[in-house]
Order: sequence, then C-alpha cells, then structure tokens
Amino acid sequence: MNDLTDFIMANTVLYQLFIALIGVLLITLLVRVMRKSLHRYVKDHSNWYKTRKAVNIFGVVLAVVFLAILYSDMLGGITVILGVASAGIAFSLREVIASIAGWLTVLVGGMFKTGDRVQLGGVTGDVIDLGVLRTTIMETGEWVNADLYSGRIVKIANSFVFTQPVYNYSTDFPFLWDEITLPVKFGSDYEFTRELIRQVAVDNLIDNSEQTKEHWNSMVRKFLIEDATTDPMITLSVNDNWVEFTMRYIVEYKKRRGTQDILFTNILNEIEKNPDKVQLASATFELVNAPPVDVNVKKGAESGSWH
Repeated sequence: MNDLTDFIMANTVLYQLFIALIGVLLITLLVRVMRKSLHRYVKDHSNWYKTRKAVNIFGVVLAVVFLAILYSDMLGGITVILGVASAGIAFSLREVIASIAGWLTVLVGGMFKTGDRVQLGGVTGDVIDLGVLRTTIMETGEWVNADLYSGRIVKIANSFVFTQPVYNYSTDFPFLWDEITLPVKFGSDYEFTRELIRQVAVDNLIDNSEQTKEHWNSMVRKFLIEDATTDPMITLSVNDNWVEFTMRYIVEYKKRRGTQDILFTNILNEIEKNPDKVQLASATFELVNAPPVDVNVKKGAESGSWH
C-alpha cells in the first residue's frame, strides 16, 4: 500500500487525475443528495422542474470550478494550446456555440420559459424543457384541429433565436383575438341577429372581460402600442349567397376550441328559438340558362338499324 501511495504521489499527472475523479464523484453524490432532499419539500410540479434544473447547473458549475482550481498550474499551457486551435474549434463547434448563446439569450432576455406556448422554427406547442443546446416542445396542431396536442415531442436547437422569429402566445398577454362567422339568409332580421350574437357573447365571455382589460392596459403601458378594445365586436358583410356576421372576441390562448364550441352551441340554440326572424344560410346553386338539346333519331332505310 505504501509503495502504491509513493508511486501516486510521485506521478503528479496520475495523482491529479485521481483527485479529479474523486472530486467529481463526490460532487455527483452531493447533487443527488440535494435533489432527493429538496424533493421532499417541493411538491409543485413546475417548481420541482425548476429546482431540479438549478441543482444540476449548480453541480456542473461546481465541478468546473473544482477542476479549474485543481489544474490551475496547467492553465497557462492549456491557454496556449486552445489559442492555436481556437479557429478550428470555433468552426467545428459553431452550432454548439450558437445554441449555448441562444440558451443564454432566452434566459436573460426572457423570450420564453417552460410552460409557455410558442411557435419556434415553424413548430407550435408548449415548451416542456429548456436545455443548454435544445428546447423541447410538445407539439400542437398539424393533423389535429385547433390547439390540441398532436403527441409529437420536438427538439429545436437554441441557435434558432438568432435566425428565426419567436412567437410567444402567453408571456405578456396570455389571450388571443379569435373570430367566428355565421352565414344568414337574405331577408332575416339583421338587427335582431346582431343583438342575439352580442348577447351570447356577453353571457359567455364575461369571465375574461376584467382579466383581458387588465392585461391589455399593462401592455399599453409597457410597449408603444395602439390602445384597442377588448370587448366583443360584431360586424356584417354581404356576398353573393348570404349575409355574413363575424364576431371578434378575446379568449385565453388554451381555450380557443372550447370557447368556439360554447359560442356556436348557444347561438344555434337561440336561432332555433326564433325561426321567423333569422335563418341560417347554406351554399345554393342556381341554373340560369342551359343550351338547347337537339336529339335526332333516324332509322336506316335498308338495314333496319337505328342510328
């Protein structure tokens, strides 16, 4: 045992490597103990996710600091080597470096966070993990209508923040303007129909009214943006087939489909109660003119056949 100790002490490189392995092992055990201990106190799923990520980052930083102190006497030589190879490293790891820079930009700039609904790189969904190199999204849409999950998990390199727009549905203003249209037959009572739609909107969207106004006022104070009404608005337009009513309203970004279902259901119920004042229209086609059809039937004189 003494001979082995003397050999390790004599060989500086081997000795430092041995210390580095022991130190990293102890830091790993410390991180696991911290996660296990904190899990007893952090019950909320969202808070536990953030706590776990913070403990992991703490462990990585602690390991880097420990190794830097351990090999401090070799940093001079390492710096020279890295300086010579920096051009090649920067070229070969340009995507990795850009992704790390993108990760820092997202964290510092507050572009989005876990739980937000975003559109990144053409993919729309909820952010379920924000890694150093990649952002993980639970996709919505595609072959699924409205804003329901498709079931696919998409990983996007963080470098996209420098080359593509980032759409956030939920950070400063967690509401969206949405519209539904209603085709009505010519000859219906248009004022009655407008009031019917307005009343359905008032009855079913009242819960969001105060929240939307409060959030929108905060947006107006924070950004240089034109003030806009958050109340439901009903407009009328005419085409060749019918009169079309459009209701524009604000809805929470995760409740678009459910809100449309409620509004359409109540509007249809009210229309069916008043068939003498309003009727829904459907696509119809009118045959204006048709060319004359001349059919000649001749009987063969000799063969007796029909032509």
